Amino acid sequence: MASIGQIVNPTSGNDALSRARQRAALVPDCLVEAKRIANTVIAGWHGRRKRGIGENFWQFRPYSEGESLSRIDWRRSARDDHTYVRDREWEAAHTIWLWADMSPSMMYKSTYGSVSKESRALVIMLALAEILARSGERIGCPGVMEPISARNAAERLAAALMHTPLTGGLPETVMVRGWSDLILIGDFLDDAPAIMARLGPLARRGLRGHAVEIADPAEEIFPYNGRTEFTDPETGERLTSGRAESLREDYRNAYLARRENLGQSLRHLGWTFVSHRTDHLASEALVAVHMYLSGMPAKATHGGQL
Repeated sequence: MASIGQIVNPTSGNDALSRARQRAALVPDCLVEAKRIANTVIAGWHGRRKRGIGENFWQFRPYSEGESLSRIDWRRSARDDHTYVRDREWEAAHTIWLWADMSPSMMYKSTYGSVSKESRALVIMLALAEILARSGERIGCPGVMEPISARNAAERLAAALMHTPLTGGLPETVMVRGWSDLILIGDFLDDAPAIMARLGPLARRGLRGHAVEIADPAEEIFPYNGRTEFTDPETGERLTSGRAESLREDYRNAYLARRENLGQSLRHLGWTFVSHRTDHLASEALVAVHMYLSGMPAKATHGGQL
């Protein structure tokens, strides 16, 4: 039987170093793709703005007794019988931490997926950095880049990733302060109780989280038939099935139950959960995360293309 999927193997040499070099070579192309995707969803994305000290005009409003006369806009007030104050805009810069899981399982790509899970995770992370930076948010990556507020945050994050590659699993969050947002992107195939044991304390610290599950279509539909050997990319363990199709129903039920339980557990923490397949558009995940960050309801789905 022909292989349905493969792990993108690193080049020869020290495994950690070769994987770091491989990812460094992948980042520039991912950044280009991320910018293209960001441009398709940027319309309608706005920062969290409110009245305050700033340089940009926001609105005229009626003068209230007790306010400083220096704030009155006499030119606008001269147009009618009312006195108006000229408000300036203050954009609340929010800190948003981005993280993509680069475990060996993320290097998987089947013939049903357009890219590897690793590539899609990097594109989504860099596209989020691009969009959020345009709206004035502070962007950081735990252990890779301190939060910055800059229009070129995506480029700076990409450069940091090339020199300080992400590791597998969940990030260290000692440097992450409460009342920030943490966006985690990965396949979340680790033991669910272990994942929740790591994320629970973060929620209790006041951190608002968003999980984006990246899945290859073959992992969900289980298209295998006949004698098939399965290899765990994390441990190297192997399982051989004489009739793989006989496992399909039980596997799919277990896989979807894992996703549903993880999503429910995250929602109980007050976090959000988005499932995304690599055979769909990356903009689908961006739109869903955008809606969650904006406080709007979004359907956590991996089916349609947006």
